[in-house]
Amino acid sequence: MKKQTAMTRDYVATARTLNEALPYLQRYDDAIVVIKLGGHAMGSDEGMASFARDVMLMRTVGVNPVVVHGGGPMINDLLARLGVVSDFVNGQRVTDAATVEVVEMVLSGRVNKRIVQAINSAGGKAVGLSGKDADLIVCDQADPELGFVGQPTDINLDLLQQLFQAEMIPVIAPIGTGRNGETFNINGDIAAGAVAAALKADRLLLLTDVSGVKNATGDVVTELSAAEVEEMTRAGIIAGGMIPKTQTALDAVRAGVRACSIVDGRVANAVLLELFTDHGAGSIIRA
Repeated sequence: MKKQTAMTRDYVATARTLNEALPYLQRYDDAIVVIKLGGHAMGSDEGMASFARDVMLMRTVGVNPVVVHGGGPMINDLLARLGVVSDFVNGQRVTDAATVEVVEMVLSGRVNKRIVQAINSAGGKAVGLSGKDADLIVCDQADPELGFVGQPTDINLDLLQQLFQAEMIPVIAPIGTGRNGETFNINGDIAAGAVAAALKADRLLLLTDVSGVKNATGDVVTELSAAEVEEMTRAGIIAGGMIPKTQTALDAVRAGVRACSIVDGRVANAVLLELFTDHGAGSIIRA
């Protein structure tokens, strides 16, 4: 009898959760949500499968998800195994001809297809792309000192809209094409922000391995305005690796993205928590 009571309570809690999610499901019907999946979030097969189910649930309830991924740890691993030594300028890797070849191999090949396979195994229709496919992401060189590092300038929106109409899920490797046929490595956050801005996406989710943007006392700030982010950066409260993420968020919301969330990708079902509940899983930044 106790077991039956416990099961009944679980069912009631599940039904209540679904009921409470209804306004959010209605809010995001036919919305475009761009998700940046970081390399550290792809470590385990279990975590990848869970992420794929979350993306498939989004597509099932009418959201148009776009996945843009990184793959830094996998790139570093293969560069080391191949004996390719990288130079650094101001802490940033110089992407020479040998390095960009490895970067493209890892991102457009191994990493991209792993995500596509995981989503398809969950029942989705994912298609793997890089920015070179149909000139999806056209780039200029970001900094001559950094070599083949690209800054997105043009996004092929027609291609993405056609995929949405076919109910397919784009999975994009951050490899761009130059105006003279060059291959460029793009920072994953910057690529995701550029895609979200071009699409005027409803949300940009940057999945990372920290709990969110923290204030001076170390507490996560769940909601910030653009002005607050700028002030915290000037004060040195936002520092280090969080600066490029918050800058990507600011650029995106100022370009027309409704909001950007820096989400703790280590939390189970973080994407669903952020979109479909009151609780969230990180920090949301609005214009």
